[in-house]
This record gives sequence, C-alpha cells and structure tokens, in this order.
Amino acid sequence: MITKINNLNELIRFRQDLHRWPELGFAEHETSRKIAAHLEALGVEYVGSVGGTGIVAKVVGTGDNHRMASVGLRADMDALPLEEHSGVQHSSANPGCMHACGHDGHSTMLLGAIEHLQANNDFSGTVYFVFQPAEEGVGGGKAMINDGLFERFPINEIYGLHNWPDLPVGKFGLLEGPIMASGDKFDITINGRGGHGGLNPHGCIDPIRIAAELINKAHTIVSREIDPLSPAVLSICAIQAGSMSGFNVIPHTATMTGTIRAIDEEAGDIVRGALKRVCDSLEHYYEIKIDLIIDNKFLATVNEADAVKTARGVIRSCFGEDALQQNYKPSMASEDFSYMLVERPGAYVHLGAGDKDHTHGLHSQKYDFNDSIIPHGIVFLANVALASLDKQNAG
Repeated sequence: MITKINNLNELIRFRQDLHRWPELGFAEHETSRKIAAHLEALGVEYVGSVGGTGIVAKVVGTGDNHRMASVGLRADMDALPLEEHSGVQHSSANPGCMHACGHDGHSTMLLGAIEHLQANNDFSGTVYFVFQPAEEGVGGGKAMINDGLFERFPINEIYGLHNWPDLPVGKFGLLEGPIMASGDKFDITINGRGGHGGLNPHGCIDPIRIAAELINKAHTIVSREIDPLSPAVLSICAIQAGSMSGFNVIPHTATMTGTIRAIDEEAGDIVRGALKRVCDSLEHYYEIKIDLIIDNKFLATVNEADAVKTARGVIRSCFGEDALQQNYKPSMASEDFSYMLVERPGAYVHLGAGDKDHTHGLHSQKYDFNDSIIPHGIVFLANVALASLDKQNAG
C-alpha cells in the first residue's frame, strides 16, 4: 500500500503553474507539453496526441503478468472560458480562461500516482494513465475513444476522480449505478414576425410573447411528467431577443439555450420528447417555425458494482471507514468519463475538497483547487490501481 507522498511541494508548484496558464478544450498544447516533460523526466513511456492533445502513459509492473492484468486511471486537463476572480497569487494569466473545475489538480494527482507506482513497481500488470483533453462539453472523452484509446491501450478496468467542494476534505463520495447525470444542451429559435411595438403590434407575431409562454410550459415538464423518484432537470439558462435600444421594436426572432439533465435514460427521453411537443404545439398555434436542436453532450456516469466494491475497499484501507460519505446521492452535474465507462467497467469517485479556505464551488470565478487534497488523490489513485490488478490476477 502506498501512503506517503514525498514530493508534495514540487507537485503543488506544478499544479499552480498549470492553474496560471489554463487552456481550453483541444487547445491544451502547453499543458500537454508540461505533462510530457514531467513524464520524460521520470523516464515514463507515453504516447501523445491521442484524441487531439491527450496523452496516455504507462507503468509496467515487474511481477508476472500471465493474466494480462491492466487498469486505467484518468484525469482531465482543460479549463473553462471564465475570467478569474479568485485573487490567488497564481491566478490565470490567460484572460478569459481559468481552471474553475480543478482539472489542474486532477492532472497533478495523476502525475503523482505515476511517480509512486513507478517507484513501487513490484506489481503484476500494467497501469495506463489517461490525460484527457476537452472534458468541458466539447467531446474529449469521445475523441480519445474514437482515436482507439481502448484498442491501442488494452485497459481492462478504468477509474476516475474529481475534486468535490460540496464534500469536506477527507470524505469520498461513491455509489453503485449512476453517480452523475446525463447532460444535453438545447437551442430554440422562435421565428416570428417583427414590427412596430406601438403602431402595429397586432400585425406582428411576437417571438418574445411566445418565448414567455414556452418558458412557462417547459418548466412544468419535470414536475408533472417525471417520476419524482427519478431525478431530472430542465433549465432555460439564456434568452436573447431584440435590442435594449429598440424600445418600440418587436424583433423577428427570439433564441434560447438551456440544459436537460437526467439520472436514467428513460427520464431523459421523456423530457426531450415533452420539450419537442411544447415547441410543436406553439408552432402550430401561432403558425410560425420554431427550431429545436438537442445535443446530447454527456451520458449518465454509471459506476459498475464490482469496481465500486474495489474503490470502497481502498478508501477503507487507506483512510478509514469514516472517509466514506454515508447515504451519498447522485449529482445532476455531468461528466464525459461516462463514455469511457460504457466501454470498460470502472468507477468515478468524488474527493472532498471543502474547508474554511475553499468555499467556492466548481465553475465559480472565485474557485481555486484545494492543494491539501493532492495526497488524498494520489494515495487513492495509486492504490485503486494496485487493488484492481490484484483482483484481476486473483480472478
């Protein structure tokens, strides 16, 4: 069992350097270069440009591997298009871009796990380390899979970890089945007929009026069409129509965008179908065209039971029974690690990151990754890899 982290200060410096120079999805060129340089310094074998800017490294154990045991550990690398207001010394130096989700910390913890497994390589099997680009809704997980992730690198089981400010430091959130929701982006365009808001409103087909009606109807879908024991969310998050300087101008169009989240696919299908019916009914009533586009960004992230058992065993052994958060519930956030869990059994784990100095949530402009949890992440990742290999070798 790996329990001691000797190079924590070096890893913190690396994490804060990544934080200072964030890059958006599929543009993580400098981030990938820094990770590759770290791997080269360690003498670790790796392949770059997987699914764009992704990297896959590996450490092969010195023990007998006649059962071809292998396991993958995944971390994401990309940042978000936000202006940082955290006030920390290592704040983003790239305007309009910041690590507001902790992917800088995830990549750092994965590097730490590599270093410790390389130094303690008397295991039987191969550990693959997947540095994924473009997690934030732009398809990095799919891109790596489409680039042959699981064919080029024979991974039998895969684990991922995400810092979770809603959990206190020292706690782990984990459950069988769905742990995070599916995530759709939808866009609606109402094509009305504009005109003078004072002279001839009766000659117009007001898209703002229709948008208001659509919003009201859409926001009743979940409360009246979805089983309350099957969580789902529909949120219209932005609307644009007309100009604030055109106080007497009815615009031709109104556009909206929003998201649908669901824990199970049946609930997601019901919400999607109901939103389409709402648009169709208003289109028919007002004799206009309403365009609805639904883009499925993420599947539900579904943990496999045996992998959850393995992860729980590692948490108990390394951190104690109290480290497991009791009665943990799924999150309505989404994660494209879900696509990897479709391809291979595995589990996704939430790592507590909240304390008195880290109170801002994920995707906040004031967020900063909690460096104190780096040892927790490294210890979990390294030991869950060893536990997975032991399980495969014993099977």
